[in-house]
Amino acid sequence: MSEAALVVAATQPDAQPFQLFLAATAGNVLGAAVNFALGRSLLRFEGRRWFPVSPANRRKAEALFCRYGRPVLLFSWLPVIGDPLTLAAGLLRTPFAIFLAYVTIGKAARYAVLLWLWDVIAR
Repeated sequence: MSEAALVVAATQPDAQPFQLFLAATAGNVLGAAVNFALGRSLLRFEGRRWFPVSPANRRKAEALFCRYGRPVLLFSWLPVIGDPLTLAAGLLRTPFAIFLAYVTIGKAARYAVLLWLWDVIAR
């Protein structure tokens, strides 16, 4: 959805692509940071019946992070798996600075490519 809003904003005559890029990236990274914080705060409730992640699923997420490492967060922009990745990063106690770096790079790259493609198509 944010992609469509960005393209619509880019079609406006007074559009400033770099400002649009910064706003879209910052907003999306902020959303990922909220997921991360939720993951961090939920960890203390692990083991309770209502906890949304079973110990087995947490082990699978840990294995994914161990297998591919923290760079897997570069794909946090992908639909369907992006939000669970950012939540899992919080659950797995990824250092916030590392989380922020990978997520920002991934999401910024998506918006940079989208704006570049829009510029190529619009010409």
